[in-house]
Amino acid sequence: MKKVILVTGASSGIGLACANALQANGHIVYGSARDLKRLKGTPFKPIELDVTQDDSVKAAIDAIIKAEGKLDVLVNNAGNGVAGPAYAMPVENAKEQFEVNFFGVVRMCGAVLPGMIAKGQGLIVNISSLAGLFGLPYQSMYSASKYAIEGYSQSLRMELRNTGIKVSIINPGDFKSDFSQNRSKIPFTIKNEKLEQEYNAAVAAMEKDESIAPSPESLAKQLCKIVDASNPSHRYLVGQVGQTIAPTLKRILPGSLFEKLMNDHYGIK
Repeated sequence: MKKVILVTGASSGIGLACANALQANGHIVYGSARDLKRLKGTPFKPIELDVTQDDSVKAAIDAIIKAEGKLDVLVNNAGNGVAGPAYAMPVENAKEQFEVNFFGVVRMCGAVLPGMIAKGQGLIVNISSLAGLFGLPYQSMYSASKYAIEGYSQSLRMELRNTGIKVSIINPGDFKSDFSQNRSKIPFTIKNEKLEQEYNAAVAAMEKDESIAPSPESLAKQLCKIVDASNPSHRYLVGQVGQTIAPTLKRILPGSLFEKLMNDHYGIK
């Protein structure tokens, strides 16, 4: 069945792959970006949208409803990253991270759910991260914002139990995108040579993982299956086995051992 779908953050990476795949599957797809110039030549319908601005969100949703009469599926993909020491993270930078990654999701859901509730059907897919299931060193605010999506999505799912609206989470590992070059890096301000070396090593490990990551088409295929499912699962782990196994390791290993394995990977000895 053809559905009207909005994918936020569709100018590159996961969002672009998802919007393209859903369009190829015959759906009516709107892909958003803050700058429409970044959506030139896409097969789906581009729409300007800044998830951090109430007026922008309302204008985009109103335009879709006016054109299509409904919105069946919202894919909350827009997000960014900030790297820096948790012990010296400026609160303003933390707020900026949450404004996009978490409050953007809250803002989008608040804009589309009244209409979905009135129709008695709909699907919300929140793109979280494996980092929403375990903390990452020197990505504390990114992990925290994704953890927030986890709790919000579970509460939302319970509240919407009897409305006909489904809520699913995708927890991706690393996929090729512009994430590395778009990540904000907080300057290291503490005079501690060892900690600064560990910070630099962790950031280098992140960027290496991202540089050799697979293309996001496999995630896009999974999203297409979720959209077509009559009863989608609550959670989907998508990515390389070496990464998607981490939540299982966290459950079965002693906490100190799991954290040592993570630190070793990120160069924190």
